Amino acid sequence: MNIFFMIILGILGWIAMMYLISKYSIIVFEFEKGLKYRRGKFIGLLGPGTYWIFSRFTTIKKIDIRPRIMTIPGQEVLSADNVTLKISISAKYEIIDPLAATHKVENYIEAFYAIVQLALRDIIGALKMDDLLEQRAGLNQKLLESTTGQVEELGIKIHVLGIKDIMFPGELKKIFSKVVEAQKEGLAILERTRGETAALRNLVNVAKVLEDHPALLHLRALQSPGNTVVLGAPQGVVLVKDK
Repeated sequence: MNIFFMIILGILGWIAMMYLISKYSIIVFEFEKGLKYRRGKFIGLLGPGTYWIFSRFTTIKKIDIRPRIMTIPGQEVLSADNVTLKISISAKYEIIDPLAATHKVENYIEAFYAIVQLALRDIIGALKMDDLLEQRAGLNQKLLESTTGQVEELGIKIHVLGIKDIMFPGELKKIFSKVVEAQKEGLAILERTRGETAALRNLVNVAKVLEDHPALLHLRALQSPGNTVVLGAPQGVVLVKDK
């Protein structure tokens, strides 16, 4: 009977311990930081570990500090010459200052999102379509430079930030296709013209050489197969070059 009673007490003790652990302890994992508050006032930053909270006035807020990937889907942006584009953006970032990310804005993800959107609109809105296409390779750097300072104030570090896709209106796509086709045709015509020019130049050079050295024409005739050439032989004798 005593053994049975001891087993029951052990089970009840285990249940009570599990209850206390679940109710009064918080585990901060290696990929997290904990912000500890007492009576609503920040009192310390916690690293990985298990923390016991026995006071109802104490709370711990956990922040995930692992690098994150964020994609901002197609945003309609107006260029300087009033062409509407849809641009999507990809970003990789991480929280390096959990306190700033939590205290300076209500939602640091939404704030980061808004900063990138506004920077993109400013950059694209200052460029015409021709300039946009020419400077496309440098847009990522401009976007990064425009957002880094503001984002760092939120405790966020940007690892990668760039334009993923630029989508043009349907009519503009047709125009670009025609432009590309015309460019290819122009290159083909240019190559043909270069070939014809080179051939004419060679003919001019040959004509000039023959004009300066007429004897070369007779030598060329001797070298050509199938020609009949008379060489100062006695009358009635013809020397024929074999084919």
